[in-house]
Amino acid sequence: MAHSARHEVIIVVFDGMQSLDATGPLEVFTGACRAPGSRYRVRTASPGGEVVTCSSGVGLVQSMALEEVEGVGTLVVPGGEGAHEPDPGLVEWVRALAERAGRAVSVCSGAFVLARAGLLEGVRATTHWRHCARLAREFSGVRVEEDAVFVKSGRVWTSAGVTSGIDVALAVVEEDLGRRVALDLARNLVVFLVRPGGQSQFSTQLAVQVAEREEVRQVQYLVEADPGAHWSVARMAERAGLSVRQFSRVFTAQVGCGPGRYVERVRLEWARRRLEEGAASVVAIARGCGFGTGEALRKAFVRHLGCAPLEYRERFGVGAASKGDGGGR
Repeated sequence: MAHSARHEVIIVVFDGMQSLDATGPLEVFTGACRAPGSRYRVRTASPGGEVVTCSSGVGLVQSMALEEVEGVGTLVVPGGEGAHEPDPGLVEWVRALAERAGRAVSVCSGAFVLARAGLLEGVRATTHWRHCARLAREFSGVRVEEDAVFVKSGRVWTSAGVTSGIDVALAVVEEDLGRRVALDLARNLVVFLVRPGGQSQFSTQLAVQVAEREEVRQVQYLVEADPGAHWSVARMAERAGLSVRQFSRVFTAQVGCGPGRYVERVRLEWARRRLEEGAASVVAIARGCGFGTGEALRKAFVRHLGCAPLEYRERFGVGAASKGDGGGR
């Protein structure tokens, strides 16, 4: 960020928005105002400068009217019920301000406002995982990335659901003011983690379905309770009392992925939590969750999360990385 002039952060607010979509980034950018070298000035703006009512019923008093905004460095558009079918006047104001802004940022379903303003055509983007399919269906020119916390595509940034507004705001601050400032802000907000955009929006338990059939559901519970056990498809089918072929077909139909992939996801989730919470070696974690070797765990992390286990711990762990983790990087 150029430090010769003030950098205006304008957070657009409107009736029916989700309050945290706006207040999360607001707290991040306001905190960044106090950082050395910062030129941020943060203000909220609504149509006509009116008080807006959030989807929770909370009213927010604004700094200014959208009509009064002149210069804008970063434009932030939150989501919520009011973003799905936004007022055409709001869309026009967002379009006009985005043309002058250095970057445009959406939180959650705020992506629909950016899309209606024509800002996502041909752009990689994301939104809350519940709304990704709709965004892709209604705006075929948007290259939707369903499992990203946030996506940066040129000067347009889009983020996933609700609290990911904090993630994308921290990423913007990191780009402008450096990683140390972003990390300090994360600690002050008791967020702990500064997540990269490529990290999954949700855990294995949220990403897959719970089977309706009791025998298949019980296998899921057994795998989650003991991911380090030997879970071949044949053993899972035996526990379900089904043939391997029938079990694979039913499991995939009801859970949304094959049994082998499900086991890998559960093991990856188990390993991820151990890396975040403790200082056990990568090799010990790999053995504990069923990957067997540090190298096998590393390959799974790179394939699914885009980074090695020790890199993950450095980014997200609450403790120092262990030493002597052969195969971890």
